[in-house]
Parts: sequence; C-alpha cells; structure tokens
Amino acid sequence: MKQIKFGTDGWRAVIAKDYTFKNLAIVTKATAQWIVDEEVTENGVVIGYDARFMSRRFAEHSASVFAEMEIPVRISNSIVPTPAVSLGAKTFDAIGIVITASHNPPEYNGFKIKAPFGGPATPDQIASVEERINPTAKETETKDFEWYLKTGLIREIDLSALYLDMLRSSLDLNAIKKSNIKIAHDPMFGSGMGVVKELLGDQVLELHSEINPSFQGVAPEPIEQSLKELASFIPANRCAVGIANDGDADRISMFDENGTYVDSHRILSLLAKYLREKKSYSGTIVKTFSTTDMLDKQAEAYGFPLKITPIGFKYIAELIISEDVLVGGEESGGIAVKGHIPERDGIYIGLLITEMMVKSGKKLSELVQELFDEFGNHAYYRNDLHTEEHKKIAMIDYCKSKKLTSINGIKVTEWDFTDGIKHRLENGSWLLVRQSGTEPVLRIYAEAPDEKLAEALVKDATAWVDKVPA
Repeated sequence: MKQIKFGTDGWRAVIAKDYTFKNLAIVTKATAQWIVDEEVTENGVVIGYDARFMSRRFAEHSASVFAEMEIPVRISNSIVPTPAVSLGAKTFDAIGIVITASHNPPEYNGFKIKAPFGGPATPDQIASVEERINPTAKETETKDFEWYLKTGLIREIDLSALYLDMLRSSLDLNAIKKSNIKIAHDPMFGSGMGVVKELLGDQVLELHSEINPSFQGVAPEPIEQSLKELASFIPANRCAVGIANDGDADRISMFDENGTYVDSHRILSLLAKYLREKKSYSGTIVKTFSTTDMLDKQAEAYGFPLKITPIGFKYIAELIISEDVLVGGEESGGIAVKGHIPERDGIYIGLLITEMMVKSGKKLSELVQELFDEFGNHAYYRNDLHTEEHKKIAMIDYCKSKKLTSINGIKVTEWDFTDGIKHRLENGSWLLVRQSGTEPVLRIYAEAPDEKLAEALVKDATAWVDKVPA
C-alpha cells in the first residue's frame, strides 16, 4: 500500500487498489481526530459525493466512521458539485467532506476536505490531518449506515437545493433569460449535470449529462483536447457560449460562439475586467504560479496588488479569507471571485461570464479580443507527459540546476523556483516544468505572444525529457 498522502487538492487513489473502504476509514478517522483534538467545529461534517463509481457507498462508509466517532453528519441526498459542499460547510459552520477524484481518470476516487469558512482546508489544516493518519491503528468498526440514520447521528439534507438558491440570489439570471441566448453545457458526466438547465431551462442544451462512471474513457478534465464534441456542437446548434466543467464541477473552461476554446487564463482576465469596470470592485488579484502574465499587466493598469502563490487552490483560499481579493485563480480552471464563497465554482463562474456577455451586448469572442487589444496577445500551451519516474526526476533535477539555458532557440534569462521551475525567456515568454501533485505526470507549460510559439516551446522542452541523462 502506498503512503496515504494529500496532494494539491485532497487524497486520491485508484479504486480497489489503494482507494478501499479500509483506507477511506483510516483517512476519515484521522479527519475526525483532527476535528476533536483541535476543536475545529462542534457542528460535525457535511458530506457530498460525485458521480463516480460507488461514490455514494464510499460517502456512506465515511459518514458511518464519523458517526461512530460521535461526529454528527449531514450527508447529501444526491450527487452534488463540490462548491455545494463548501457552501454547506459555511452554512452549517461545519467541515465539508467531498468523495470525489475531481478531474482524474475514471479508475480514481478521492477525499477532499473543506473548512467552515466555505473553501478548501488550509495547508496547515491538511498537514494536521496527515499527522493523524495511522494505517496500523485498529480498524474502526461501524454499524450499518441505516442504523446511524435512524438514531439521528447521520441526517440526509438537500444540498443541491441550498446551492441552487445561492446561484439564483447571486447571479442576474433574469438578464440571461431575457437575452434568449442558447447555452451549451458539458458537465463531462460529472456532478454538475442538470444544474445549469435547472436554472435556465430550455435555453440550455446539455451534452454528457447522465450517469456514466467510465466517462466514455476520457478523464473529466475540461481541457481543449477532451472537449472536441462540445466545440463542434456550439456552432452547429447556434449557441452563444459553451460551458464545460470537470468531474466535481469546481473547474471551468469555456468556448465562444464559434466553438473556439477560451481557457481559464482568459476567463480570469475577463472577470478582473468585468468586476472592476462594471461592478466597481477592487482588491488584490491572486494567481497561481502557472497562470497568465496578463493578470500582472491588469493589476498594474488598475493599480491593484498582485500576489502569486504555489499551485493549488488552497493557497488562494487562504488569501481570500484573510485579505480583500478581487479574483483568484489557477491555470487548471479553478476560479473564485469577490462576493462569492472562497471556493472554485465552475458553474457560477461560467454563468457570471455569461452574465457579462448579455449585459455588455457583446459576443464572448469580442470580449476576449478587447482584452488582447488592451493588454496584448497571450497564448498558452501545456503538455501532461506520462513518462518513466527516473526520466521525470532527471528532468526536474536538470531544470533545477539551471542547465536548460535555451528553449526553442530563445535564451533563458531568469529561473523561478516558487513551484517547479519557471524559465523566463528574453522575448517575454515563459516555460514551466513541474511534477503533478496528484498524478504520475510531468507537466510542461508555456505562455508566449502566439499559439505556435507557445506550442513550440513546450515541444522543445518535452524533447529534453528523453535527452537528459537519468
């Protein structure tokens, strides 16, 4: 058995290999002990789960362990997006637990922890849980889930209704309805299925909105290469916009009316512009290490502070609860904004951009072009390289030693080791090499003034993985 360890966003493992009922009970027990030892809350836990294989059963098992340890439990009566659990944690001043592996492939499941403030548990809180993980401890014996329901130690609640009510109160859905635009929504067989349609009815055309734990063999990650069907569906059905969410609906990517991909970098920049110019909001712009430099230019132009964090939304959430943050986000599609819970919420963000469109009277492609006209073109490319472990380590060591001095013929002028190794190039582009925190993957990212150069930088760096001596 591998060591049970939390990555950038929770513990994840392959079902029936390391993600077992026994190991889930070990993680649950450690979480319960942390809640009691540090007196985190007296209001117990709120548990939600995604659409993956056996997620409801795993959620019931975790709930039973909590209940056996005298931690009161509220459990969702249906599949719900992760931000609904975060909202539940904030509403009930409880710890949120989500049984989900987010965007990971179908054979994975996982365990996320949300804090009572309504966002990811902080790095210090996660470390405290990890300290209490004891695989050799005596297994906690539990009774049937139904027994705890009858005693009231576990209660079922309608988290979905709570979440929908919040979305209705915080978005101008009437403006979207009056516009009569068509919206394509692809929840990628995940827990966001049906949510946008419930809010906007027949204006929403859905793809992949049914239970399918295999995800048709495609990991439910809203990246361009996994969303080709959505891209062609949008113009074919005369939709004004496409919204795609990951497996637990906390991440977002979008497509404009032509079926052109609009990544999280552009979404973040659009939100910063909208909140400042149309809502007169101010505050710090927060981004993770792998996110666009366009935000740096916007912060300077707007006179707003800019903060850069390691990769992982938990670092952004820490700043949101302690400072005045306008917008915070990460390259992988996790975005939070002022006036909402301190949490990634792919559905809320997608609808907020849609609100921006209808209130401006402009197409999404036009709004993106306005950004480029003002701050310059920024193109992004990423490769998730599955390679042998020794090659991955050798490449990381090579980059840490500053031996990669030229990429695609362009000189490296600066190295930044905040999270991985970012190579700043003399033409203003950058390339980042880092290990994934949750998967056996080497990630290589680049930003450049145009798409061809960004791709060329990544391909050149990828070729080095096989050249570097192991």
